Amino acid sequence: MTTMFVDNTVDNMAAILLENILLAMEDECFSKDLSAKIVGGEGKLEKLIKSGSIRFEKPTNKQNGKWFCKASDVLRHCARRRRNRKKKVFKK
Repeated sequence: MTTMFVDNTVDNMAAILLENILLAMEDECFSKDLSAKIVGGEGKLEKLIKSGSIRFEKPTNKQNGKWFCKASDVLRHCARRRRNRKKKVFKK
């Protein structure tokens, strides 16, 4: 029974820390390129923007104007990444 309590505490702590990170990033913005890299591609970013999941701002109404995406929204929808494992190099 104590292991259940410890695991539950760790899960709650992780959720609390994640929520704190998202609250801290609420006022920050990422560029379009960085946001696309985090969510898993430009196409996915545009889908999330159209659905209203990611808020963005484009201050100038020009074709090449910068996009500013809300960092907390982008981090909520980040893609799962795998660690790059170093490959063994065999010498001949």
